[in-house]
Amino acid sequence: MELVSLQGMAQKATPGTSLEGIRPTYLYKVVLLGSTSVGKSSLAYRYVKNDFKESLPTVGCSFFTQTLNLEAGTVKFEIWDTAGQEKYHSVCHLYYRGAHAALLVYDITNKETLNRAKLWLRDLEKEFLPDEIVIALVGNKTDLAADREVATEEGEEFARTKGLLFVETSAKSNHHVNDIFMAIAQELLQREQKKASAPSPCGRSTVNLRESRARMGCCQL
Repeated sequence: MELVSLQGMAQKATPGTSLEGIRPTYLYKVVLLGSTSVGKSSLAYRYVKNDFKESLPTVGCSFFTQTLNLEAGTVKFEIWDTAGQEKYHSVCHLYYRGAHAALLVYDITNKETLNRAKLWLRDLEKEFLPDEIVIALVGNKTDLAADREVATEEGEEFARTKGLLFVETSAKSNHHVNDIFMAIAQELLQREQKKASAPSPCGRSTVNLRESRARMGCCQL
């Protein structure tokens, strides 16, 4: 996957709910990973509630949902906001297991948080094949640019070498928050279209909710 510039990428969501009846609906699990206090919870809250709230460190995991009605289909995000404290690192793989996308969040005013994001990426690379998950590197807190320790070019170059989406955001000022989730949705839908045009009996596929409801006779854990 090539590095994607988010400028000009925003695709307007189609209003109304009628699309769900005529277009496929996909359920995607998205996880937010990164050090404590980089703003993961604030990013999720801003995206889902369109508001800014400074939060206490997450304990374990928080959960949000968001639905996008797009031309190619309806996307339902399950957003898992994981704890950033080191003591939770060993159990976080339980939260990102089965994820379709991940946001690796760092604080542009703290160089060490970028190094930690690189360690999270290493964990993901052990868990997933490249075509199994969409990964975005997110430099948060651009509203504190005067205290920047990580240059935009540094984050951008690392993302390019690893084939990640990249953006700098501010949950506080709502800078590029919607754009990164939209870019993830578009990348996931593009992969769905590729799978549809070249079906394969192998590999993990996303859940098409309309089709799965029709086929499912019972639930399995």
